[in-house]
This record gives sequence, structure tokens and C-alpha cells, in this order.
Amino acid sequence: MKTQNVKRIIFYIFLVLLIGIYLVPMYMALITSLKEPSKINLLTSWSFPAKLNFGSYSRAFKLLKTDVSNSLILAISATVLSSFIGSINGYVFSKNKFRGSEIVFTLLLFGMFIPYQIILIPLFQVLKSIGLYGSLGGLVVAHVIYGIPIVTLLFRNFYDQIPGSIMESGRLDGAGYFGLYTRLILPLSIPGFVVVGIWQFTQIWNEFLWGITLTKPSANPITVGLSQLAGGQAVSWNIPMAGAFLAALPVLLIYIFLGKYFIKGLLSGSVKE
Repeated sequence: MKTQNVKRIIFYIFLVLLIGIYLVPMYMALITSLKEPSKINLLTSWSFPAKLNFGSYSRAFKLLKTDVSNSLILAISATVLSSFIGSINGYVFSKNKFRGSEIVFTLLLFGMFIPYQIILIPLFQVLKSIGLYGSLGGLVVAHVIYGIPIVTLLFRNFYDQIPGSIMESGRLDGAGYFGLYTRLILPLSIPGFVVVGIWQFTQIWNEFLWGITLTKPSANPITVGLSQLAGGQAVSWNIPMAGAFLAALPVLLIYIFLGKYFIKGLLSGSVKE
């Protein structure tokens, strides 16, 4: 056997081991969610249940129903708003540069490197002063503003790949500033919107700290509701584990059905023509 083939086999064995290690927590959560509370103990924690208990999923969904709807409203609205704002920003910084635009763009990118934990107290004070603290709307505004830097960067890099000749052709046809965007740039932006949409939706759906500090119980997102399932002294661990799978399901489905478009969208802006 050639040395190259041996190295390849060792490499794939190593990858399989890594996948197995990564999937161990998921396996434990799955079998725990399918067990009766009385069957959950350390001695049989690895064994698959003889009788499947799907009642924990219906119970978890009933407890998390409001939180799920809150997260869907939050993630979808914040993703759509930040994506369109980032698209317009990327169009301006890529195709309509002005004096000092590079400085403005650099300053805007600084927002990417500010940990959101640092701005938690100022954000709390701002939302409270404008009457949005505790509401889902305030959380939407926070995620939209915080997501603008990374979304703008992604769209700007994507628009840099669009040839300038297309813009010139549009101008010759009489398209104005916004006409070029709506008629030429926007139809070509579908791969960019897929990348940005998946990125933003995932980040917003999984965020916990802002959700627990900036909203009241009626507006809690799914991550906060999930943490409350495991509160207290005696916990029926099958319900939190079922809730964890329900919370992960939307993001999982997005990557299953749109994952290939996510990769294509990333690669489409990686090579300059």
C-alpha cells in the first residue's frame, strides 16, 4: 500500500473519531429525552431505552411554545432588517465610494470586535430611556444594530465581485442611484442574502445573554425558556433534553436544506475576477 494511501486512511479514521466525540453529547441528550424520568440514572445513562417516551417532547413544546414564537419573530425580523441594511451599506461602500468612505467603513467594522457583554449596560440604559426595555422590539433593535458591521462586510465583499461594466451599462440605460441597486444589484444578491440570512438567524436564535437581561418573561426567547426548564432542585432531565432538540431543530433544518447554498455564497465572494 502506498504511503499516500496510508496517510489518507489515517486521516479519515481521525475524522471519524472526531465526529464520534462531537456526537456523544447529542446521543446522550437524545436517549435521555426518550426515557421515562424514573429510568434516568448514571448506571444506565448510555443505554438506549427499551420503551420510547415521546411525551417529553410534547411537554417541552407546551412549556416552550411562547418562547419559540418569540424567537421566530425575533430571529426572522432582525435577520431581514439587518440583511437589507447591510446590503445597502455594502452597495454604497463597494460601488458608490465617497471621500473618506474607507475610513467610515473601517470605523464601522470596529463594531465586529466589540464583545456584546461590554455594551450590555449601555444597551440596557438606552433601551430603557426610549421605552423599549423588556419588549421583543427592543431586542430586535439591538440585534439589528449589532449585526450591521458583519453584514455590511459580507455584502461589500460580495459586491466587489460584480464587474463595473454592469454598473456602467445600467447608467447608460438611464438607471439612477437606487435604480442600479433595485434593478441590477439586488437581483444578483440572492447568494449574499442566503449567506447573511443563515449567519444572522443562527447567531440571533442561539443568543442567550441579551435575551435574559433585556426582556421580560413574556418576551423571552427560546434560549431563556430552555434554561428555565432545568431550574429547581428536582429536574426531570428528559424534558430539558427534549427542549434542547426542539430549540436546535430550526437551525438544523436550515443547514440541512440550505447548507450547500451557504457554502456557494461564501465561495462566490472569495475570488476576485
